[in-house]
Amino acid sequence: MTSASASPAASSAASPFAGAGICVIAGLSLPPGRKGPVFEQDTWDFGHVIGLPAYMKQRSRRLEFAGICNPAWRTTAKEYCAALLAPGHEHVRELPRAYRSPRTLQTCSLKLGELTRWLNWLTAHGVTSLGQVTDWHCEAYTAGRCEKHDSDGNVIGQQAATMARAAEVVIELAQYRELFSSDRYPSGLRPFGGRAGTTVAGLARTRDGENSTQPVPDDILRPVLAAALYLVRTLAPGIRSLQQEARDYTTVGPRTREKYRDPDYADIQAVLRRRVAEGRPLDRISPVKARERVSSGRLSQGDPLTEVSLDSLAREAGRGDFQWSWLGRLRPGILAAIEAVGVQEPYGRNAPVVTRADGNGQIPWTLPLPVHQISTLVRSLRTACIIVIAAVSGMRASEISELAAGCRRPVEEPVPGLARYRIASKVIKGQPLGGTDDEWVVTREVFDAVEAAERLTGNAEAGTLLFGRFTFNLMYQCFRSWVNGPAGQRLGLQQIPAGPLNPRMLRRTLAVELAYRPGGLLAAKIQLKHVSCATTEGYAARPGGAQSRLLAEVTREETRRNLEITMAEYQRHLQGIQPSGPGARDLIRLFQSVDGAITTESGTPPNVIPADQQVRTMLARRAAALHLGTANYCWFTDPSRALCLKLAGTPDADRPLLGMCDSARCPQATHHACHRPAWAASAENTKTFLGSLGRGQKTERARLEAELARSQRVLSEIDAAAGTAPHGEN
Repeated sequence: MTSASASPAASSAASPFAGAGICVIAGLSLPPGRKGPVFEQDTWDFGHVIGLPAYMKQRSRRLEFAGICNPAWRTTAKEYCAALLAPGHEHVRELPRAYRSPRTLQTCSLKLGELTRWLNWLTAHGVTSLGQVTDWHCEAYTAGRCEKHDSDGNVIGQQAATMARAAEVVIELAQYRELFSSDRYPSGLRPFGGRAGTTVAGLARTRDGENSTQPVPDDILRPVLAAALYLVRTLAPGIRSLQQEARDYTTVGPRTREKYRDPDYADIQAVLRRRVAEGRPLDRISPVKARERVSSGRLSQGDPLTEVSLDSLAREAGRGDFQWSWLGRLRPGILAAIEAVGVQEPYGRNAPVVTRADGNGQIPWTLPLPVHQISTLVRSLRTACIIVIAAVSGMRASEISELAAGCRRPVEEPVPGLARYRIASKVIKGQPLGGTDDEWVVTREVFDAVEAAERLTGNAEAGTLLFGRFTFNLMYQCFRSWVNGPAGQRLGLQQIPAGPLNPRMLRRTLAVELAYRPGGLLAAKIQLKHVSCATTEGYAARPGGAQSRLLAEVTREETRRNLEITMAEYQRHLQGIQPSGPGARDLIRLFQSVDGAITTESGTPPNVIPADQQVRTMLARRAAALHLGTANYCWFTDPSRALCLKLAGTPDADRPLLGMCDSARCPQATHHACHRPAWAASAENTKTFLGSLGRGQKTERARLEAELARSQRVLSEIDAAAGTAPHGEN
């Protein structure tokens, strides 16, 4: 399927982008006086473009075409990338299968990398013109790209996502074929028979658009959040103090040059005497530097001075770095000081006492540590801040990257004793280059995490990014190693099991937790305690904003949850386990109508379900009316019948007032086996209160006895409906 005419015809025409400024045609803004890349250049540098997101890698800001071996194909690659960046160009918008919205620089960088591999693969296989490309080349290249190799080059698996990206680039060269001026595919070539790249790779689309990102498992979420919050709340001040101490040490300059020529070294000897008098150990250097001293021949193996920081003595005396020529005169005094006070890591001595994370007593928050471990602590604290922000606010990684110094808004107090915390950032996903400014209403935990991250930047000017671009996977591994290591275990932190965790999973977990909690509360797993979620206050503040999109995700999870609960209750109905409560009769009648419809349509008994989706469709409307109460299900099908709305005097409300629910009397409330523990606990608590009343508290006794009778009646109804009532009960 070669095309001798296609390529020469293409090469005779000038490129439609010849001489064009790429930033101009793509609508990218540059600072005054800056010039962007021109089409003919082999390197397109977008580093000075205004509004590039903070998370973008440096290599994604440069498009390199010199890596393509065939010079003619470099022009093809440039035209392809220009078309991706400028779909509104007069020659691009005429193409029927071209993208209609501009691709991001990061996407173009990824596609150019894949295109370079494809074109160089063709060169290696003897192809000199794109007109010689056949279906075999397309199939062979993508088949090779999907292979996963070990360190020895052996094939150990397949990477469907990589294959899909490779196939997409191969396909898109055909879709932009008419645009290319130097070379192009033959006119009859349709790579992979017109199939999409995902289809070629065998990637199946998720059913009903379901999110493929999984929530964080509970056994990982609990210790991760507990450790992150402990770092932010308890250890952040100490870590910041150590960080500042290390910075101060490196910024102290030497004294005058004359001091270096002091032949008596009285100042250093005075430092040694002062340390002995104060009981301060000499500073220890890192094992690496100690080995360097031995390997260089300056000190012998086993010399007590090998691990002593001599520079710290000189700097304390105001001299700067220690000169080895001084050691002969100072050795006796240093050895005497070692004998008197010993040698110890220089930072974290006399650390403040804190309460252990497990509550088992108080200990200094850190043991003495060397300077390189301060960076480990700072990195762990920074990771903890990201975890808290992502887990409790639902911000994406790109939005966290845009957080800057000064992003915390003044705390508001709309009601005495109730504070509202807000932070500002940018929404990047789905927005024009530069993002869109937005605000998040957050909890105190998130506000404190942002403050801790802000303090780590020192006295940074407003607008300085707090995190910038970060690689969370590496940061999390270091964080987990610290928590599971001696330092974290000494502080009583629970070990974090192995398993994946990233900001997307934390965001999904937040959505699921919000959807599965009555009243929209986030049950954050923090040492078995719950933290109420204030983020819902921001959902309606900016229609279409970041938090409203998170609410939409929560709503989808809630809809899925309601349908699963309704389906589960229907399955129990088929097993003879019925609901109880005032609304049980209506719910059972609905289930029986579904039984009848299935029997009529399929001719099978109602306990044989021919199609699960058929039942879901029948129950979907009732599931949409489900609201979860603490001790009941509320089937809010008719607001005029809702007891809570009658008591509140708001019969036209579109949602029940679950805080006022009296499920023992409301005709739309049902009780199920899952609610039995709540009613049993209520009965036990009421009995306890009754036992503590005096003889004169008759009114309170009557009220509690009525409450106990109600709880016991509900328990009896639940047991009877489930077929678990004790013998002798009806």
